[in-house]
Order: sequence, then structure tokens, then C-alpha cells
Amino acid sequence: MINTGKLAGRTVFITGASRGIGKAIALKVARDGANVVIAAKTAEPHPKLPGTIYTAAQEVEAAGGKCLPCIVDVRDEKQVTSAVEEAVKKFGGIDILVNNASAISLTGTLDTEMKRYDLMHQINTRGTFLVSKVCLPYLQKGRNPHILNLSPPLNMDPVWFKNHVAYTMSKYGMSMCVLGMAEEFRNDGIAVNALWPRTAIHTAAIEMLSGREAARVSRKPEIIADAAYAIFCRDSKTFTGNFTVDDEILREEGVTDLDQYAVDPSNKENIMLDFFLEQSPDTIKLTQQKSGSSVGGGQIASLFEKIEANISPELVSKTNAVFHFVVKGSESGDWYIDLKTGKGSAGQGKPPSAADATLSMDSKDFFDLFSGKLKPAGAFMTGKLKISGNLQKAMKLEKLMGMLKSKL
Repeated sequence: MINTGKLAGRTVFITGASRGIGKAIALKVARDGANVVIAAKTAEPHPKLPGTIYTAAQEVEAAGGKCLPCIVDVRDEKQVTSAVEEAVKKFGGIDILVNNASAISLTGTLDTEMKRYDLMHQINTRGTFLVSKVCLPYLQKGRNPHILNLSPPLNMDPVWFKNHVAYTMSKYGMSMCVLGMAEEFRNDGIAVNALWPRTAIHTAAIEMLSGREAARVSRKPEIIADAAYAIFCRDSKTFTGNFTVDDEILREEGVTDLDQYAVDPSNKENIMLDFFLEQSPDTIKLTQQKSGSSVGGGQIASLFEKIEANISPELVSKTNAVFHFVVKGSESGDWYIDLKTGKGSAGQGKPPSAADATLSMDSKDFFDLFSGKLKPAGAFMTGKLKISGNLQKAMKLEKLMGMLKSKL
């Protein structure tokens, strides 16, 4: 997606832009010569995550834009108001708002602490509403004004609620802001749209939570930045109230090479689908394949016999984890793979030592997982696989499946 210069001199206010997707959008618009407001909390370096509002500002200015870094917690009305007023004083107004700041906790109802629930709703839903509210008087005077929320299409399929209802509610709150504000401010010519990724997006925060293996099944944040840029260049009076997906926007703009966004080009065919979207095989080969295979009697037992026969010292050293499988359905029961203790082992029952990760799924999906028809990451993202314990070690199953596939 080539920069056209259309955003030169425009002022773009971006929340959560010290790193990741927010910073990628900031750098994209900066290449047009835009004024960028980096509104985020990170003033001091994080012990595990690179980047602050000040280092992001340096990158924006190096890319060709002007930048105002502001310490902003979107939960704090005074900080938001102060940052908006500073931006208007420095740049003369606000033309584009990107509500990118977000909090996530993929936990079920019983495992969601109210402190975490409140954090997600205060940042995601309330923060989006608040920043939009404070920016709107200036957007009403802006040039081709846009609000873009990084939130998903509203989809009432229970699958997107049952495993993480608190998170879904908070993200859908951002999307409902799009639904309502697009109509409320249509006559003002302010576009209000949502943008969501087709696939997992690799950022430093995701790597910290899920490990480096997550990068192999992800796309770069630049795909979101390019799609956002395309939206900002559209007429705000006519393109509003849309729930867009990154690759669909780019295809409309004539971008046909989506492989360029893969973090690992050698694994471009196995990119992981993100939350909240229906499968779309016309746009990308997704890892979550609908399988029609069925599990007959004793297939899982036979499978574990083969797994145990193929456990090697190399597999144990590379994995260093104990997995406990809780299988439901036609072949319900407990199974384990111990790739940490001694020479390793596998079989029926609970593991002989404490499990690093416990994985629960239906017997049919379980068989598909080990036969290569279903990817662990994809199964987890679509709710077919529930994981408790160490998520990073659980995701090592992807590599384990690859090593065992040819032998099983």
C-alpha cells in the first residue's frame, strides 16, 4: 500500500501508540507528513517490552511526520482532555482519531477477576467512548474527519462469547460505539468505522504472552496500518458505519500480495485466524479446517501407542513440558504426554508428574489435532481447544505435531 501524500498536514490522534499496531499506524501516516499524537501510558521503558511514547515519537519524526507524545491513560478523563487540548494547541485541530488502546484477558466467567473485568471495560469500551467524545468537537471542524476503532464486527454467534464473555463484551462495546456514532455524526460528515485483522497479528506484547512460536502463525502489524491508511484516504461523508477486515480493505485497493505481511514467509500457508470472524477460505488459507472425519472405537488409544513409540530424547529436550489431555465425547477420558521426565512417556490416565498445561477438547477434534487436520493454535482460537496452565508451553504442541505427523 503505497503512500500518496493525502494525509500531509492532517492531525492523527492515536491511543496506545507507543508500540505494536498503534505505532505501525503512526509510522504509516507519518510517511505522508501527517501530525501524529502518540497518546499512551508508557513514559518509562517496560522491563520486557520495547518502546515508550518518546521513542515512538522519534520514529514518527524520522519517518517524515511531526509528533506530540502525550502520557495518557484512556481511563483518566483529565489526561485525555489535556492531551486533546495540547494537540489542538500544537497542530490547530484533530482530523483523525484511532481508538487502538485495548486490554485483553481470555478467561471464562469463573476465572475472570472483577479487577480484570473492570480494566477491560474501562479501557476498551469506556476509553473508546471517552476519547471519541472529547475529540468529536474538533473532528466536526476537521478535514475529511475519521474515527477508526480497532474492534471486531458484531457477531452474535455464542462461540465468541462462551470462552471469554468479559473480553467479548468489552470489544463489542467498542464496536457498538461505531454502530451508534456513525449514525449520530453522519450529517457532520464524520466517518466512524471499525477495523479488525483477519489473522493473528504479531507484536512484542503477543510474543511476551505466547512466546516466539506465535510469530510463525501471524502477520505483521503493517497490514493493519496499510488498511487503516486506505480508510483514512476515503471520503468521510460516504464511507462510514462499516465493520472492515484488513485484507478485504487491501484487496479493494488492489493489493493482491498478502504474503508480504507474513512474519515467517516459509509458513505463510498456516497463518492463524483471529477471533470474531467467520472462516473465509476465499481470502486466506486458514488453519482452522472444518473436518468431517469421525473417531471410531479405540482410535485415540492406538494413537497414543504410536506417540509413545516415537518419543525420542530430541523430542523431550526440545519440548520440556508435560501435557494433560481431558477428552470428551465418544472416547472420553484422561491422557497424557510427558516430554519432560526421563526418556518421556505417553498413555492413558493423568500424567505421572504435574502437568504444565491441561488441554480439553472433544474426541473427534482431538484425533484431528494429532492427525494434522487441525492446528493447535487454530483449535484454541475457535474454542475447540480449552487450555489451562502455561499457554506458552501448550503452544509448543504446534512444533510437536510437526515432528510426529509423518510418523503417525
